[in-house]
Amino acid sequence: MKPLSFFHLLRTGLVLSLGCGLIGLLPAGGHAAAPPPKPVILDTDIGDDIDDTWALGLLLQSPEFDVRLVVGDQGKNLYRAKLIAKFLERAGRTDIPVGMGLDVNVTGDGRQAAWVKDYNLNRYPGRVYPDGVQAMIDLIMSSPEPVTVIGIGPLPNVAEALRRQPAIAQKARFVGMHGSVYRGYGNKPKPDAEYNVHADVPACRAVLSAAWPVTITPLDTCGLVFLTGEDYARVRDARNPICRAIMENYRIWLGSKHQDQAERQSSTLFDTVAVYLGFSEELLEMKTLPLRVNDKGFTVVEPGAKKISAAIRWRDLRAFDRFLADRLTKPRP
Repeated sequence: MKPLSFFHLLRTGLVLSLGCGLIGLLPAGGHAAAPPPKPVILDTDIGDDIDDTWALGLLLQSPEFDVRLVVGDQGKNLYRAKLIAKFLERAGRTDIPVGMGLDVNVTGDGRQAAWVKDYNLNRYPGRVYPDGVQAMIDLIMSSPEPVTVIGIGPLPNVAEALRRQPAIAQKARFVGMHGSVYRGYGNKPKPDAEYNVHADVPACRAVLSAAWPVTITPLDTCGLVFLTGEDYARVRDARNPICRAIMENYRIWLGSKHQDQAERQSSTLFDTVAVYLGFSEELLEMKTLPLRVNDKGFTVVEPGAKKISAAIRWRDLRAFDRFLADRLTKPRP
């Protein structure tokens, strides 16, 4: 039997019907639909290093995420909860609940205390969970889709969540700013006991070895990120509420003796890379490595250890700087 020609099919209407069916699968404009945002929990020691504040801003500016909960970790639970709540309120995101973390390891407040000196957590328009660990467990276990847990500090909260309910590892993945594989602070050619690991070795060991997929940005990559020049100036001078809140906190964090730095450049923005890895690896070279946390807080490559996806090198660090400035300064609808 002779195959039917295209023109014969067109005359019979078969091509038209097929074409209409395919067009119907595409949204208006003919572009493939964007994937739905990922449900995310952020676990943060905000209020110590200023990079957590920048990372929270990036998280809120990223449409790839559906932020379900932000929890303060590593003690100082009231101080951190107030920082999170005020930042969310300033950003117009009081739909996001705040979780108070475990009262462990460190107490009191920190270098951003002046920003929340008069802030009353009881007046936060959204929900505040006094037990942020249980809120994390409940959210993960009730989610119909996998949850991404982004950890950007020491991990007593996340370790406790795994202890209380090990099944969360079957319903979530972990992305963290942790470790030092081949290079240390300041890009030195020797690994360090990175702070987020060293501050609570047992907690970090429990989290990184748990039965969920783990992705990290160690110092090898996150330790190289800071904004200068035009990229920094755009954030410094932006008028959107997130950039303004970041800069207010940055100036307080720097203190009166270092205000000139606030005009020129950021500090090292370690934690922003973990947020980026929550939705993309495009600008980074990833390597799957058997990593173990030793008793001194080093993340060592060891045969037989849990396989972890680690961002060991940048493909294009300059592109990440531009991305970070673009994303933070872009107006959100």
